[in-house]
Amino acid sequence: MKYTDALSYIHALERFGSHPGLERVQMLFRKFPEALEQKFIHVAGTNGKGSVSAMLSYILQEAGYKVGLFTSPYIVDFRERIQINNQMISEEELVDAVSEIKPYVDELADDDIIITEFEFLTVVGFYLFKKHDCDIVVCEVGMGGLLDSTNVIRDPLCSVITRIALDHTEILGNSIGEIAIQKCGIIKRGSPVATASQLPAAMRVIRDTAGALGDPIYFGENLTVHDVRCGLDGIRFRYMGQEMHTPLIGDHQVENLRCVLAAIEALRDRSRVDIPADAIRGGLDKVCHPARFELLSENPTVILDGAHNPNGLEAFATAVRRYTSDECRTLIIGMLSDKDFHGVEKLRGLFDHVIATNIANPRAMAAGYLAQRLKDIFFDVEVEAHPKEAYEKALSYGGDVFICGSLYLASEIRPIILGQE
Repeated sequence: MKYTDALSYIHALERFGSHPGLERVQMLFRKFPEALEQKFIHVAGTNGKGSVSAMLSYILQEAGYKVGLFTSPYIVDFRERIQINNQMISEEELVDAVSEIKPYVDELADDDIIITEFEFLTVVGFYLFKKHDCDIVVCEVGMGGLLDSTNVIRDPLCSVITRIALDHTEILGNSIGEIAIQKCGIIKRGSPVATASQLPAAMRVIRDTAGALGDPIYFGENLTVHDVRCGLDGIRFRYMGQEMHTPLIGDHQVENLRCVLAAIEALRDRSRVDIPADAIRGGLDKVCHPARFELLSENPTVILDGAHNPNGLEAFATAVRRYTSDECRTLIIGMLSDKDFHGVEKLRGLFDHVIATNIANPRAMAAGYLAQRLKDIFFDVEVEAHPKEAYEKALSYGGDVFICGSLYLASEIRPIILGQE
C-alpha cells in the first residue's frame, strides 16, 4: 500500500458519514486493547479545543514528556491530525497503521458493522501513540463528547472543557445546556476537570457532572495572571513570577490560555505530572497553531482564521476591531451549508469589500448563493469562484485582507498565500 492508497482508503470511509455512538469503535479497539492503556488528556468544547490542545502539547513536550497529539481537522496536510512531539507522523507510519488495522475493519464490514472515517482515524492515532510509547496523549474530541469515538478513553489524567456555545445543534441539542451535557460526557470519575469561563447554563452542567462524580474542578477564570497585553505579536503576561508569551492572537486566546493553565494546575495537583514554570514559558512561546487569527503577512496585513460558528465569528470580529486598521479591509469568506449562517451578522460594518468563494467540499455552500445571503449584511459583495482568484482580487484593493468561514477554506487558501501551492 502506498501513502496515496492509505489516504484514499481513509477518505472513502467518509461516505458513511458521522454516526455518534461508541459500540462500533469499541469493537475495533478490542483488536488493539493496548492502545487504550495510555495516559490521556481529553479536551472537549465548542471553540478553542485546537488551541488548548496545541498549547498543552507544547508545554508537556517542553517539560520533557513524549507527547501524542490527536486533533481535527487538518489545515494543509492530513498527518497534522496525528502528531508526536508536535511533528506529524511520517507517511510510512500512516501506511503501516492503515495496513495493520484495515483487515479488522473489513471483518466488521462483513458483519454489517460499518466503521466511519473518524472512528478509524481514532484507532489509527491511538495505535501509533502506543507504538511510539508516548508518555501522555492530548486528545481533542471530534464532535460533542459523550458519543464521540474518542470517549473510549476510560480514566484521563484531566478532562478539559473549553468554551461551550451553539454548534452542531442538529446533533448535539438546541440549547447551551443540552450541548453542555454532550461535552461533559468526557468527564470520568476520579479525574480532575479544567474549564474555561462558561455561560451560566454550561457551567451548571459542568458543576453538576463533576460534583456527581466527586471530581475537583479547576476554573481558568479564577487563575491569577498578571499584566496581560495582547497585540499582533501575541499575548504577553506574568504567571508564577515569570514573564511569558505566546504567539496566539486575540482576547479569546487569553480565555483559552487560562483554560490551559487551569489544566496544568490540575495535572500538577492531582495527577502528579511534573510541569515547571520554565516549561510553561518555553512551551507557550513555541506554540504554532495555523488558521487561528494567524498573521500570514504584515505588508499588507493578511489574517487567516477558521471561524465558522457564531461564537468563533464573534471572537474573530473582536480581534479584527482591536488589532487591525479600519482604513480598508477586505474579507474572503467561504462556508459549509450545514453551519449556522446567522453568526456572520457579527461581522457587519467591519469590511469595505467582501468576496464569497467556493470550498472544495461536498458540504460547501455555493459561492453565488453565499453572496446573495451576504448582501443583507454587507454593502459590497462579489463572487470569485476559486480561493486563489479571491485572494488576488482582495490584494487589488490595497488594504488588509482577512479570511474566515471554514477551516476547509483555510486549508485551501493558506498554501496560496504562502506561495506553497
